[in-house]
Amino acid sequence: MENLTIEVVKDGNIEQCRELCNELMAFQKSMAVMAPESFDTMTFDTRMKKSYENALASQVIVVKDNGTPVGYVFSTIDNIEHSKNMIPAWAPVEDLTTTKGFYPDWADLPNKVGLLNNLYLRDEYRASGLGSKLFERAMEWLESFDDVDVIFVFVSNGNDAALKFYLSRGFTYSHEVFDGFITAVYKFKNAEPNPR
Repeated sequence: MENLTIEVVKDGNIEQCRELCNELMAFQKSMAVMAPESFDTMTFDTRMKKSYENALASQVIVVKDNGTPVGYVFSTIDNIEHSKNMIPAWAPVEDLTTTKGFYPDWADLPNKVGLLNNLYLRDEYRASGLGSKLFERAMEWLESFDDVDVIFVFVSNGNDAALKFYLSRGFTYSHEVFDGFITAVYKFKNAEPNPR
């Protein structure tokens, strides 16, 4: 861990995160207490690459040890107008009339939101403070958008350590997505009152 670097991907080369993203999906599956088989279709191609390509803006920051990627954080700015009630193919539900989707049913939920999509470090780097550094860098970027007031993070079921991490950093519980398959948390950029 002597030759660690933290680099913002500026050339669009997110392919360097492929292996790490797939490790994250496998980790989430191993932690899941609800529908772990749903993670079988979640990969770099179906999750990160697709989100990166469809976002209004994206940022990927990679941690490297001697030039080898060992962790990353991936954030996006998205217009959710058409995806508020979307059910992805991997979701363990069929009907949103009986369960909540990704976003809360706030009357004033903005169409443009920030998302901290993935934050992952390989095991041996997790107690090093790198996760906090990546989180802080991602939040600086997300909060730099004048027209984005709320940031969401979606935590997979069973990943209690991640949920605790975000709650300890100012995020607030929002709701259970797809009957508890995912927990949604949010944070207002300017500490606005709770809309619920």
